[in-house]
Amino acid sequence: MIYGGERCFAAGADIREMAEADFVAMTARATRLQDALNRVAAIGKPVVAAITGYALGGGLELALAADIRIAGESAKLGQPEIMLGVIPGAGGTQRLPRLIGPSRAKDLVFTGRNVTASEALDLGLVDRVVPDAEVHAAAADWAARFVAGPAVALRAAKQAIDQGLNADLATGLTVERTLFAGLFGTADQREGMRAFLAKDKPSFQWSSRDPAR
Repeated sequence: MIYGGERCFAAGADIREMAEADFVAMTARATRLQDALNRVAAIGKPVVAAITGYALGGGLELALAADIRIAGESAKLGQPEIMLGVIPGAGGTQRLPRLIGPSRAKDLVFTGRNVTASEALDLGLVDRVVPDAEVHAAAADWAARFVAGPAVALRAAKQAIDQGLNADLATGLTVERTLFAGLFGTADQREGMRAFLAKDKPSFQWSSRDPAR
């Protein structure tokens, strides 16, 4: 779970610090930021962003690297970089349109406007809106359902979806097929199918034979 605290998720960069930066400095900084958020996106487990208060600029880009986003009722989200004479530099122009579509993403990036949690839900930018005081608990509840789950299959499902979105259909199907077949060498697959046939509850366990664990 990615959580910034009760009052704010992440309000973005320090503009005073950035104001005098040059091309060389910002090229390096943008590379580091993208690398960091790429690592978040590549975590081999379900990741939820618990959004309270502001999620702006790089803060929203961090939330976009999660698998789902749960926001408090008073949350504000946006990519305000255009109002500073720049554009998002840590994935906002790429992950945002993949999530909500190009036209809606362009509206947010072109205008730099903030959206409420309610509008973010309508746009598909967040997946659920709850009372502010319940954000952390709601995100924890969502994540808790996977704690005793089949970790290797969850990792494969996430990898198949994410890689498929960045490829043509034929390539995506190849990724899916390869990962699907590979799961037949895991203890989780054997336990899951054993439990199904026995009409039992599966008990997925840590296994050194499953490299994703």
